[in-house]
Amino acid sequence: MKPYILCHMVQSVDGRIDCDMVDKISGDEYYSTLDSFDCPTRIEGKYSYQLHHCGFEDFKPGTTGTSIKEESFFIANKCDGYEISLDNPGTLLWDNSDNNNRLCIVSEKATVQYLDYLKEKGISYIATGKDKIDLPRAMEILYIEFGVKRVAVVGGGKINGAFLEAGLIDELSLLLAPGIDGRTGQPALFDGISFKNFKPKNLILQDISKFDNGMVWLKYKF
Repeated sequence: MKPYILCHMVQSVDGRIDCDMVDKISGDEYYSTLDSFDCPTRIEGKYSYQLHHCGFEDFKPGTTGTSIKEESFFIANKCDGYEISLDNPGTLLWDNSDNNNRLCIVSEKATVQYLDYLKEKGISYIATGKDKIDLPRAMEILYIEFGVKRVAVVGGGKINGAFLEAGLIDELSLLLAPGIDGRTGQPALFDGISFKNFKPKNLILQDISKFDNGMVWLKYKF
């Protein structure tokens, strides 16, 4: 049991997804198309949150920090839609703004002190996976315990790759922006899969549409 999972992204013609780059070759189509889906719960990776929300300073539990080493979850608030971060070790810092719809997914390597910190901030969490987040199990808990039926995964590339590798994605919504990046080492739409025998995924094209500025919107089913 899991939510229906949509991956929604915008990329350059050469498959790169760097935010500063795609901002220069696209308009606001990304957000307007995302809002057209019934996916009020959205997932981003740790780097995306560091870059846009939290900064790069880490939570420090002190010398007494101890890993939880067991699965757990905490529901601070029941919401129609959650803003979810994936943070394997549990180190993202949060301010005192409205955290009612915030949900952090961490591994069991996260410390007791960090989970207490999330509770103090009024932030929900799911902790599962011994060495890294167990994504299938996290999605099961999200569905059963939090009542989330639909999720939009909105990057970055390694988070998209992790969901792809785990076989969790049901639909891909891809905006192809009319521009080329070309820089070495930039993140790709799906990235970071380490399993050498991983086979390419065949997709079923559902729809194609275009915008006046040359943006093309592709919808695929898995």
